[in-house]
Amino acid sequence: MSSLLVLAIVVAVGLVAFFIGRQRAAAQDNGKVKPHSRAHYHGWWAFLLAVLPALLLLAVWAVGSSVYLDRHIHAALPERTVDSKVASEALDVSLVKSLARGLRKLDAGTLAAMPASFAELQPLLAAKGVALASDTQDYMIPIAVEANKVQDRLSLFGAIVILASSIAGAFYALRQIEPRARARNNVERLMLWGLLAASTIAILTTVGIVLSMLFQTITFFESVSPMSFFFGTVWDPRFAAAGSGGSQGQFGLIPLLAGTLYIAAVALLVAVPVGMMSAVYMAEYATPRVRSVVKPALELLAGIPTIVYGIFAVVTLGPFLRDLSAALTGGSPFIQGQSIFTAGLVMGVMLIPVVSSLSDDIITAVPRAMRDGSLGLGATRSETIKRVILPAALPGIVGAILLTASRAIGETMIVVLAAGVAANLTINPFEAMTTITVKIVNQLTGDLEFNSPQTLVAFALGLTLFTLTLVMNIVALYIVRKYREQYE
Repeated sequence: MSSLLVLAIVVAVGLVAFFIGRQRAAAQDNGKVKPHSRAHYHGWWAFLLAVLPALLLLAVWAVGSSVYLDRHIHAALPERTVDSKVASEALDVSLVKSLARGLRKLDAGTLAAMPASFAELQPLLAAKGVALASDTQDYMIPIAVEANKVQDRLSLFGAIVILASSIAGAFYALRQIEPRARARNNVERLMLWGLLAASTIAILTTVGIVLSMLFQTITFFESVSPMSFFFGTVWDPRFAAAGSGGSQGQFGLIPLLAGTLYIAAVALLVAVPVGMMSAVYMAEYATPRVRSVVKPALELLAGIPTIVYGIFAVVTLGPFLRDLSAALTGGSPFIQGQSIFTAGLVMGVMLIPVVSSLSDDIITAVPRAMRDGSLGLGATRSETIKRVILPAALPGIVGAILLTASRAIGETMIVVLAAGVAANLTINPFEAMTTITVKIVNQLTGDLEFNSPQTLVAFALGLTLFTLTLVMNIVALYIVRKYREQYE
């Protein structure tokens, strides 16, 4: 029995328990005893007791049965020798599990007359659309057949246990229904635990991401000096294929960090003024009719995939700026087809709706009384915006700009297509540079050993990028608190 079918039955049992519990609680409300909880709380309590323990048991059973099946396959495999054709025991287990999944697509007649060799079995599986590695051995066939039988027994037994727990939970909740039963407290307590669990998952996910990068970064710095990484001005990783023992290369961060900040700064120079002015216009000057047209049109830019912006930059804007610069000089162009200026300009256009939408919401949230008071004292509308509304909305606007900067720093596709992948160190905005995110992608793709410096440097770059955004958040919080105390 599949897990999806078991889940559907458990939810069905919970819904039946909900309706029975609600109806039973409503029937007991005869007016003689004041009920502690409304009828639907009793129904939800019955639903939760029928579903939540069963779902928890389903998750535990799925993990436990997978571990047990792996151990069963390990025990059934023959002992490894020097002449073993498969590289590792883990690969043995993976091949057996893939073969077992493929056998499930064969009909009963084929399974009854199971070929003894993989050479005979492979065409039958290929006819069903199953592609298996050529390393699969003949001795794996009976092990895969037995693994399927064990998995079927585990699934059946687990389904019985899970459904029994669901029915037992529903029965227990229905037995507890009475006018003074505290079903509302129980439901709200479970909801509180659920919210706490969701918050904990978010925090633990962040901690896990940081720790995973940190451990790999420490391994990287065992091979490369931190001083040469953080202060090096040459990026030349010298890619080496897996097992080739290639040279280590140079991993200077400065060109990548400079390119990241440079392109992000150009993008912010485009996005922040245009986005802020459009937000002020829509919040303070635009009529409702104009606002209903302009605001959705701006937000439409946020829905365009970044790859589309990148294609626009490399196909249209980049060649246009290159040809324009060639026409202005009458010779060779001073703007390259892939440049900092092109990438920053396109990225800035992409970020305009982020600044505009967030700033518009923040400005419109300023109390109307502050506007009316300023206008009543004789200030003009522009003076009110400059001296009252924008200072009052400054903390939120700083947050919007910070979000925009983080988006600019983490962008990849636009930079790859519009700025290139060359790790140059230059102050000329019309030349090509690249960013940290682009090199993270480059280092994690290709035929490279995972424990080589060429691959591990991606984690060091990721941790550097994380630290950079963290510092930006701390600085922004300091600015927000300083000005918030001044205007409250």
